[in-house]
Amino acid sequence: MSIARNFTFVIACCLLGFSATNGKAAESDGAKIFSARCAGCHLLDGSGNIKGPAIARQPSTVSRTDKDLFRIVRNGIPGKGMPAMKQLSNAQIVAVVKYLRTLQQASGSTVGSAGSGSAAGAGDPKATGKDLAAARAAAQAPGEMLAMKEAPGVDLAALRSFRVNESDLNQKQVEENWVSYNGDYTGRRFSAMSEVTPANAGSLVAKWHFKTTGAGIMEVTPVVVGGVMFITRSNDAWALDAKTGKLLWHHARPVSAGLIDDAARHLNRGVAVLGTRVYMETDNAHLLCLDARTGQQIWDVTYATGNRNYGATSAPLIVKDKVLVGTSGGDEGVRGFIAAYDAETGKQAWRFWTIPAPGETGNESWPGDMYKHGGGTTWMPGTYDTELNTIFWGTGNPSPDFDGSVRQGDDLYTSCLLALDPDTGKLKWYFQYSPHNLYDYDAVQTPVLVDMLFRGRERKLVVTANRNGFLYVLDRTNGKYLYSKQFIQKQNWAVKIDRNGRPESANRIPDEAGVNVCPSVDGGTNWYAPSFNPVTDVFYFRSLEACSVFKAKSEKYEEGHGYFSTGASRAENDPASKGYINAFDLHKLKFAWRDELPGTGHAVSGVVSAAGGVVAFGNDDREFEVDDAGTGKKLFGFKLEDLMKASPMSYGIAGRQYFAVAAGDDVVAFGLP
Repeated sequence: MSIARNFTFVIACCLLGFSATNGKAAESDGAKIFSARCAGCHLLDGSGNIKGPAIARQPSTVSRTDKDLFRIVRNGIPGKGMPAMKQLSNAQIVAVVKYLRTLQQASGSTVGSAGSGSAAGAGDPKATGKDLAAARAAAQAPGEMLAMKEAPGVDLAALRSFRVNESDLNQKQVEENWVSYNGDYTGRRFSAMSEVTPANAGSLVAKWHFKTTGAGIMEVTPVVVGGVMFITRSNDAWALDAKTGKLLWHHARPVSAGLIDDAARHLNRGVAVLGTRVYMETDNAHLLCLDARTGQQIWDVTYATGNRNYGATSAPLIVKDKVLVGTSGGDEGVRGFIAAYDAETGKQAWRFWTIPAPGETGNESWPGDMYKHGGGTTWMPGTYDTELNTIFWGTGNPSPDFDGSVRQGDDLYTSCLLALDPDTGKLKWYFQYSPHNLYDYDAVQTPVLVDMLFRGRERKLVVTANRNGFLYVLDRTNGKYLYSKQFIQKQNWAVKIDRNGRPESANRIPDEAGVNVCPSVDGGTNWYAPSFNPVTDVFYFRSLEACSVFKAKSEKYEEGHGYFSTGASRAENDPASKGYINAFDLHKLKFAWRDELPGTGHAVSGVVSAAGGVVAFGNDDREFEVDDAGTGKKLFGFKLEDLMKASPMSYGIAGRQYFAVAAGDDVVAFGLP
């Protein structure tokens, strides 16, 4: 339902069935109508729930003038589901509109504004502190909103002329525009902008921050095109002025009820853009298409059905004229897949199932109907090689997680890197990092595309730091294994990696008593993004030194519950986990540096590198940190209100370089004074 249709539904809900009175309507009449006709869907305060939008803060409702609201109620909107209410007196319509305004004011929204969220520190020279509290103290009053027609510094022309072409998505280097979750198709997360250097990084300041509202932890990487930034949280999307942080529009959608595990946390990692449209996944695995200029919904497709354990946590990937999506729920016994939808119509183009059905190659690990619950979900976006016309996508662990007795064999195509034809969804090749995985070692880590001289030969490579504790280099033309490097010091699940890249198991098999395995259930690394600098051939990534005790006991699959069979925990007297930022030289095949992260927390923030010679990430001490990319020396730290649970990015406005991060409720942008 689009924003416009949301609004018309609300008014219709309030007014249909209303019995007119002979006297003049008072404001209390509006309250009575709302209570009787609207609160069931939108709650008494208009804050919304799963049945209806938050009309007390929804931008398209808040920003309209009283005259506009009166006219819509009076005359309706033909073709949009809003009937004309000409049987009501003028006074009765005024009463409903007036009461709606009181709800909006009570919610903190300014009538006639652009909607919820707040921008602070926007270009304010006082916002130069080294922590978020200082930036806020120098900013606008909390909750202040700006009308789009009047907001100073907001580039509405950029929004009105917004368009992303296919050629824009295939940009050869990332500079001002960060067009997708990883910045470009290669997944390198490398900015060619060089304004920020080791010499001046210590002068970085918080340029602005924007506070979001909603459920779930923010794990979004912002997308920026033409000075417009798109962010998500839960099922909500915002468009911001990337220079000032001012709100342009907000698309609100209630979170879904009845979800479990990751989906129940309402995680969302961002959007994809094409033409004048924005695409996002919802917690219950819907694909939404929004107008990038207004936030209005164009269409809504349900893409995972048949098992209510399905969810979605990723950002979509645009390839040509298709929107590619994946699903979460691998720990809950769903059957993983990658699906492609027509970007214009939302019609499904193809679907690749990661768990083969009976009669298909690889089904031998899945007796009976086990293939329906085998996991292998695709809960992070892949990458794309335009020359090879191949997409590269990682798959998750098999299900049940820890009991391998019910899924003997390699358990294809779980814990794999898949190479698919983007036009048909046909499999070209696969590489399995952890056959018969017993430790929840997903392989959804970003497959980074690298072209370089490798061991004396120019090659097209795909590089991943895998959750199982090894870094891998493959030939991406055919999937041939070329090299691996253990990066976890205490790894004990594999004896070695053989000449074909297959691990020799140490046979540490989970049982009811439990077995200690390293890396831990959280993995040697995880979904948080790596980065590759094509100038220096250095690959940057975060890692975690920790172990877990894995236990297993056969359990029956039950929809609505997890399918771990049984669980993992930290061992008694086990030392505290330690996080690291690693710089691995792919030319020399050794670590350039490896730094232990400060702090006692556990951030899940990836890294971004830039041509100026810096690498940026969120450390374990609630800081956004910038280091010298060559040495690992800390250059800048900015204290945030929460640990970063998202990967940072870099963009530009008029030649000036910015970094943007999400932490807690905030998106914060940094730049030089």
